[in-house]
Amino acid sequence: MAKILIAEDERDIRDLVAFTLRHLGHEVIVTVDGESALEQVYTERPDLVLLDVRMPRIDGYEVCRRIKHDRSLKETPVAFLSAKGQEAEVKQGMQAGAQDYILKPFSLDDLLQAVEKLLNS
Repeated sequence: MAKILIAEDERDIRDLVAFTLRHLGHEVIVTVDGESALEQVYTERPDLVLLDVRMPRIDGYEVCRRIKHDRSLKETPVAFLSAKGQEAEVKQGMQAGAQDYILKPFSLDDLLQAVEKLLNS
């Protein structure tokens, strides 16, 4: 199974997503802010990164941009998990290099379909 990094500062969402993905057999790394997310991306080399947009220290857009500008990481799929669903927010996420933008609240089925699609792309 895949190694998935979740960077989410809302504990309930982070715990639910991590539990669900672990239950399916994935290895899950959790972080609560953008700076630690970047550290974990470099040390763990995950197969997929799920980012909240609004996080302490470094926002998700900047984390995504840094991942996509690093030649050794740019192929790593990134998706945003965000309650910020205005068109401009989604556009900004996609311009930062994300492959998907999943709006909160999301169903676990929708999340799992998106994860499966990203891992198989």
